[in-house]
Amino acid sequence: MQPDASGGQQLLKSINRMALVRHLCVHPGLSRADLALEVGLTKSTITSLVRELIAEGWLMESSVVATGDLGRRPTPLFISPDRLLMLGAEVGIDGVRVVATTLTGEVRARAVSAYGASRSAKACLGVLATVLLKVRAQLDPSQRIIGIGVGLPGGVDEARGVLNFAPNLGWHDLAVGQLLSEKLDGGPLSGIPLYLQNEADVAALGEMEFNAGAPADPLLYLSINQGVGAGVIVGDRLLTGARGFAGEIGHMILQIDGPLCSCGRRGCAEALIGMRAMLRPDEAAELGPHSLPDIRGRLVDGDRKTAKAVESAGRYLGVLLQNLATAYDPACIVLGGSVVELGDAFLDPALTTLNDYAAAAGLSPTPVRTSRFGADAVAAGAAALARHRVTRPQLPTIGVGRANATTPADGEGQDQEAAL
Repeated sequence: MQPDASGGQQLLKSINRMALVRHLCVHPGLSRADLALEVGLTKSTITSLVRELIAEGWLMESSVVATGDLGRRPTPLFISPDRLLMLGAEVGIDGVRVVATTLTGEVRARAVSAYGASRSAKACLGVLATVLLKVRAQLDPSQRIIGIGVGLPGGVDEARGVLNFAPNLGWHDLAVGQLLSEKLDGGPLSGIPLYLQNEADVAALGEMEFNAGAPADPLLYLSINQGVGAGVIVGDRLLTGARGFAGEIGHMILQIDGPLCSCGRRGCAEALIGMRAMLRPDEAAELGPHSLPDIRGRLVDGDRKTAKAVESAGRYLGVLLQNLATAYDPACIVLGGSVVELGDAFLDPALTTLNDYAAAAGLSPTPVRTSRFGADAVAAGAAALARHRVTRPQLPTIGVGRANATTPADGEGQDQEAAL
């Protein structure tokens, strides 16, 4: 069989188009001539591609810049701020959070909802579908959604759209992609490509994709909630592992014969750092939405036992950071998740411990910062997952449901597929 030359040419064009989009996300304001020089394409190719990208809503021109040179002044190009958007969703333990973001990560709409009385997967995904549609309704009908990302609390087989296991929800081998597509079918989000990944992984992508400057690489995002997980990015790619379980650092052993973890082992990072480690024994078995406010309130009231528990969790976080810094040598570690909201009482012991280890070895400590998106970190990161997949057509991607990332979709999804 002869190779499909036209298919190869279309893929090459798609790669070049999205290379321009990604370059302008990081370096806004370049002219066509600048792009030709920096991306390595001919001026005529740049002119043709930019014309298409402007017409489709990816790019926009700004006013010309006075250079003092004779002849036509260069026209700077920017990512269009509002014509193309992504939806990002966080499927949490107690509810869902959905945001709509621009191509550069500005949040344009947001909605949050708790689950109902039923915690079945079907009921919870029904809540997710409702909130996704609610956020879509907040937007102008002329704005197009190019993809929907979903961050899930467990290991994910992204290619199949399957959640392998969510321990805190009790979901096993759940075809989230298919179920969510079915719930959205026939509505304004029907046919939009869906992208699924672990919550810490998508939050890591958000810190990379929506960074105005050159991204840190490797980048490690550490999520601390009821559980503890991480997303690792190396060479512009997520490190997901053979089964989608990479980054499950909550079950690294930090203390031999330590406290019992939810996984059945003892001394896991989750048992020493997660929210249960800061609660009283009778409360730890019944984590709920009021657990973190209770801890925060006791800190404010000067409760010594709580302060000691939070400080201990912070020190063990420092141990974990030291281990991760040694294992991955990251350019930056980003801390996120609800427990980070405890602030200095939790973070200062962690950073002190990390710095002490570095000083003992005569090394500079790894840079550590908190997430720029706060409570929206996973939802915004899920939107970044959609941008990451859509703007990298050379990577193998499999959408779920009626549409995928390589097949034209019906309705609203068709425009963005043409843009690949």
